Amino acid sequence: MGTTELAPSPTELLDLYERMVLIRRTEERLSSESMAGNLPGAVHLYIGEEAVAVGVSAQLTDRDYATSTHRGHGHFLAKGGDLNAMMAEIWGKRDGICRGMGGSMHVADISKGILGANGIVGAGLAIATGAAYGAKLDGDGRVAVCFFGDGAANQGVLMETLNVSTLWQLPVIFVCENNLFSEFTPSHEVTAGRIADRARAFGMPVHEVDGNDVVAVWQAAAQAVGRARAGDGPSFIEARTYRIQGHFEAESFVLAGGRYRDSAEIDEWRARDPITGLAGRLVASGAADADALAALDTRVLARVAAAVAFAEAGEPADPELALTLMFARDAESDREEA
Repeated sequence: MGTTELAPSPTELLDLYERMVLIRRTEERLSSESMAGNLPGAVHLYIGEEAVAVGVSAQLTDRDYATSTHRGHGHFLAKGGDLNAMMAEIWGKRDGICRGMGGSMHVADISKGILGANGIVGAGLAIATGAAYGAKLDGDGRVAVCFFGDGAANQGVLMETLNVSTLWQLPVIFVCENNLFSEFTPSHEVTAGRIADRARAFGMPVHEVDGNDVVAVWQAAAQAVGRARAGDGPSFIEARTYRIQGHFEAESFVLAGGRYRDSAEIDEWRARDPITGLAGRLVASGAADADALAALDTRVLARVAAAVAFAEAGEPADPELALTLMFARDAESDREEA
């Protein structure tokens, strides 16, 4: 059976569903906490795009690498990152995954292969390509995935990494989450041509998929990851999706009444919700019934509530960490201080 004919088992589908629900309920809680003024910084939410992170990450192990974006909570959770530690990080607490010093846009966990979200647009492209180069030198079958948006597709580093990864046949998968907007600007106003064609120009295998269909993403990722593990080089996935929330949760204050999209467009994409679509598939196939899915949702909500309580109860980050995290120290200076 070819890879494109593979499909997740009923058990795997349920796992995909639960991971998407976890991301959705987490992001919804963060939205309400942000609007209530309970967070120390801005949050960029992943609501509506869950199928991309989950479908791709289902093909990865903890040993594989992934780089993320400023909209990185979904990637972190999809790849198995700790919910409590992520929430503590967003709240700026010592128990956070980066000890409270990174915040929402810099969640990372090397033990899970999560090399970090990044506030710099397109920065993950070079990091993932470098990780893939290391994996090729090690020859241990690891792959690297770079999640990036359609706005980052206009950064020059994309051309550089597509070029070098093809020349050196690196085990890297480029995943463009085309959510149709570059911050507050419709992408068609700033992006010429088709994003996927940029990879085709380098002779790279390309998959263009419905990013709201987790099975389609899962299948494309299976092919791309399989090629990379076999030593056949990089692949490019363009997943067309949509962010239901704004660019960030406080954008209404920045826009001062201005608008860059209308409610009809948002409603149209709400009707294509990836979680609702998978729920319908699960029920229709007999893999789960409505009661089972409701119970799953209740369990997830309890996990999210517990993670928020964990974050709120934590100790604030130690500002002195800035001295050791930002500057190198040597043994001689440590002895002098002692």
